[in-house]
Amino acid sequence: MASLLEKVSTLISANLHDLIDRALQSNSPAVIDQYIRQVENNLADLEDAAATVGGEAKSIRRRLDDTKQKLTELDRAIDAFLVEGNEDAASAVQSRYNSTERLVQTYAEQLQRQEEEYEKLLGAKVKLEARLATMQQQREELQALLDLAKSKETTVKAMKSLDDLMGSGDSDVKRIAASIHARLDKASTASEIRAASLDQQMDDILERSTLNSQLAERRKRLGLSE
Repeated sequence: MASLLEKVSTLISANLHDLIDRALQSNSPAVIDQYIRQVENNLADLEDAAATVGGEAKSIRRRLDDTKQKLTELDRAIDAFLVEGNEDAASAVQSRYNSTERLVQTYAEQLQRQEEEYEKLLGAKVKLEARLATMQQQREELQALLDLAKSKETTVKAMKSLDDLMGSGDSDVKRIAASIHARLDKASTASEIRAASLDQQMDDILERSTLNSQLAERRKRLGLSE
């Protein structure tokens, strides 16, 4: 029981600001989620322990009440035997009365300890539930903040990329943009070269065809065989 209360005390005394800072630094609510899981697990243990201790306290109180009732009956019996003059019976019942009285004292001390333990568990449960509610709310706010930061980061990156492609911004990105343009220029030039070569070949073919036709007509007119 003591170890459970020590773990709960550690969770209650945890630096929530430090947890939030760590979550922000890592851009993840994982550390908060881990804390919440620990709190929930210990809350379940606290509830079980409180139910056990509370049940034991009720049992002890019931035994205490029964024993007190028995003590009252023994007290009346002693008086009755004394009135009758039965010293031996009165002495025997007095002995039982004394042992029963010690048992009442024992039960009373046990009940006090159990009730104090029960109150400690209930107090720890209330404090831990308050911490859980706080961290669950903080977790939602943190997630919203992280989502907003991520959205802004994406926007900033997009704007930065546009700036870089326009000739300003990070030099590495500018070099990448320049390299892309260079490859595009090279590919365009190669295409132009191939197109020019093809045009040249077509011109050559057309020119040879024209020359051959002209020469064929001349041979025909001159009566020369091909």
